[in-house]
Amino acid sequence: MASVSRTETFDVEIEKIYNVIVDYNSYPDFVDGVSSINVLEQTESGARVEYGLNLIKKFKYILSLSHQKPTSVSWEFESGDLFKKNNGSWELVDLGNGQTEVTYSLDVDVKGFVPKSIISKLTDSSLPAMMKSYRERAASN
Repeated sequence: MASVSRTETFDVEIEKIYNVIVDYNSYPDFVDGVSSINVLEQTESGARVEYGLNLIKKFKYILSLSHQKPTSVSWEFESGDLFKKNNGSWELVDLGNGQTEVTYSLDVDVKGFVPKSIISKLTDSSLPAMMKSYRERAASN
């Protein structure tokens, strides 16, 4: 239903960005719309995380995540009350000199009728702000 991808260069070391991405418990502190996080399990190679979002409407969902330190975090939708599909990834490329190319990709489909405003907020409109929040969090750590 909606796919989006965005690539930016961050003036932050790859390890710092990766560590922010896999620090799921901190998301409510800096990711707009994330109201709660419940890490169901987490290892070096992956995690299962329940996300609580409040974007016009409150909803929860569980993602199964795979980690490839320090270059990739990908996920697949497991269950939830809004999505039929929520798959995506963070791809990180070390450019040297403390710079990292960061690509965020997301492919979502939702159950039933959901206003375009919610889908747009999940994909296009909030993506630049979300990328900025991860960049700033990584730069401050």
